[in-house]
Amino acid sequence: MKDPYRQLVRPLLFHGVTLDPEFLHRRTMNLLAWLAQPGADRAAAHGHAWLRQQFCLADPRLAQTCWGLTFTNPLGLAAGFDKDGVAARAWPLLGFGFAELGTVTRYPQPGNPQPRLFRLVKDEAVLNRMGFNNRGAVALAERLGAYWSSQRPAMPVGINLGKSKVTELADAPEDYRFSLRQLYPYGDYFVVNVSSPNTPGLRSLQAADQLGPILAALQAENREEKPLLVKIAPDLAWPDIDAVIELAQAYGLAGIIATNTTIAKESLKTKTLLQTGNAVVDEAGGISGAPLRSRSTEVIHHIYQRTGGTLPIVGVGGIFTADDAWEKIIAGATLLQVYTGWIYEGPWMIRRLLAGLLAKLEEHQLASVAEAVGLRHRV
Repeated sequence: MKDPYRQLVRPLLFHGVTLDPEFLHRRTMNLLAWLAQPGADRAAAHGHAWLRQQFCLADPRLAQTCWGLTFTNPLGLAAGFDKDGVAARAWPLLGFGFAELGTVTRYPQPGNPQPRLFRLVKDEAVLNRMGFNNRGAVALAERLGAYWSSQRPAMPVGINLGKSKVTELADAPEDYRFSLRQLYPYGDYFVVNVSSPNTPGLRSLQAADQLGPILAALQAENREEKPLLVKIAPDLAWPDIDAVIELAQAYGLAGIIATNTTIAKESLKTKTLLQTGNAVVDEAGGISGAPLRSRSTEVIHHIYQRTGGTLPIVGVGGIFTADDAWEKIIAGATLLQVYTGWIYEGPWMIRRLLAGLLAKLEEHQLASVAEAVGLRHRV
């Protein structure tokens, strides 16, 4: 199948006209929201059918059940792409097996000053210091309530929760709890984000004495026992990751998302940001994309090994190809998420990766993707 994005659009966006990445992101979100509008007329039905034909690939070998939820394939949209759920109805039409909305905070907040989103083309990476810009938990609940009033999406939807910038660290448990309470009817699973580098002090909440009270508050609010996960940074030392694993097990968490963006910039090929003229290593923000690939896979491998595969892992970081996805699955990831790779590779990427995973299953004579999870530990 020809890919117009890689042939025509990507050369323009990444090597041609210089446009603000955040401006392009907003335009993309609005377009997706428009394309996914429900409608009883023939045009809407044909439009949705065309999107599914182009971008979706269904095969029972890709499906699996996790936390009592059915995932038609293991590829999901990572948090950060659709913070306010603007395009929540679009993601099933684009081939994703699930989507994670947010990060959303208790209070609306504008985020950090612009410019705050940068493409590092030489590295196939993105540097962002968005700062949890979003309209707040109440606004997201209102939007999803309106969206879901007609029909819930035919795939699991997660909601990623963050701490408001104005909230003191000591008050973080109630901050997270408020957001969970507002959004509880609309998420199939929830994620505690304590690993973004763009909210002052947030990563300190990964420490056991800080994270424990947050998890306790959320589980006390989790009356239906919906899956609750924690998202960790790739820059944690192994003993710190082990401490998070122990907390996850102690508080009955459903899994761990590995990993968020990295603050390690020394190995980047891109040395200067055109938009600011400053050295990349001196710029605040987290790096996503290809530079994160190896480290996130190492963290997945470590968590799987430490837990004996008993704690589901959502692998994210540097997934561009089927080989990238396969490496994370055999390292121990049950599910995967993409963000930066989807920006670079375009909307046909999901279908292409799923076809590649089916080829991997045939190559290794496996009946399903579930059989491949943690394969590297069994060889």
